[in-house]
Amino acid sequence: MHLRRRLIVLLLPLILAAPALAADRPLIVCFGDSITAGYGLQTGQAYPDFLQKKLDGLGYHYKISNQGTSGATTKDAVSDLRSILLLHPEIVVVEFGGNDGLRGLPLDQTRRNLDQVLTTLENAHIKILLAGITLPPNYGADYIKSFEQVYRDMAAKHRAAFVPMIYKDLVKVPNTIQADGIHPTAKGSAILADTLFPALKPLLRK
Repeated sequence: MHLRRRLIVLLLPLILAAPALAADRPLIVCFGDSITAGYGLQTGQAYPDFLQKKLDGLGYHYKISNQGTSGATTKDAVSDLRSILLLHPEIVVVEFGGNDGLRGLPLDQTRRNLDQVLTTLENAHIKILLAGITLPPNYGADYIKSFEQVYRDMAAKHRAAFVPMIYKDLVKVPNTIQADGIHPTAKGSAILADTLFPALKPLLRK
């Protein structure tokens, strides 16, 4: 009986400290559309899940929060900014714009919205990783070139960490894109995490 009491006394500080230790882990928010949300995938198969595993495996004590919303545009990103700020993240991975492009929305609107998102995060002293994407060839070379330029301009203006094309490492790898031709499979999501990590790494601290 005395041994059990002694064990409880020894373990109690550790038990009480556990929530505090978890709360001390800096937060990385993955803020994006269906690519971030993991559309068509099972729980735990979106790229933020693979990014969490990668960070854990490398000894980085960060907590990743998946704030992806399927179908979201850059306008939705602006609308949801307050909820992101309330999470008090240290880093935000911004992955928006694909739905703007697929819907053929005016590029000035996409540029303006992304600028507002990045400016708001910047003013809150939050580190930013901007993830760019491209469009299918049938959208025309001129529109695609202008669309991609929006990301480059925003990254340069805000001096954000930047991955110009998050699909660059999976486009030629079999079984990485779902049947819809747009969204990554679980295998593709794992590659996305690997693609984003080199740009994310300089923002991290151990």
